[in-house]
Amino acid sequence: MAHYRARGLTPSDFPALMRLEQTLFGDEAGGVLGAYYVRLCCDFFGSTCFVVLAGEEPVGYLLSFVRDREAYCTTLAILPQYQGTRAVALLVRAFVRSIIDRCDACWFTVEPGNGAARALHRALGAREVEVRKDFYGPGDDRIVSRIDREAFERLRAKYERLGLLAEEAPTMACVA
Repeated sequence: MAHYRARGLTPSDFPALMRLEQTLFGDEAGGVLGAYYVRLCCDFFGSTCFVVLAGEEPVGYLLSFVRDREAYCTTLAILPQYQGTRAVALLVRAFVRSIIDRCDACWFTVEPGNGAARALHRALGAREVEVRKDFYGPGDDRIVSRIDREAFERLRAKYERLGLLAEEAPTMACVA
């Protein structure tokens, strides 16, 4: 039985996140996130960027940042063998808790073929608002979706029922 826990990023997480990036995205056409971006997330956005651990091993992460009262969730990635476990739920819970009362909107971008991510965004209350052509380069289209303050408030009871807002210590943990 694996013990999972999610926590905010720290500067010391940088090497592990870059290894996860290489493992998960190194062979894809789009490649890995730039080291500069990952470093910024680790050093400056630990209150809205999270890593999930299985035992002491990093197995996934969620990267986001807040500007004014808007959150931008840029990446949620989990090693394949941990997909479908509580690891995703812990990352989402940490993220929702970090933004629910401080943001009026949350933005996501996703590849059109990523049905799992699109379903997750919908479950969180996001609605797809546009398709941006050539987002990262020619032929790389992304769907942009958004949760607004009204949706946050309308879904607050659902978030609480799902345990996304339940009171708990700052480090979220779960045994699954």
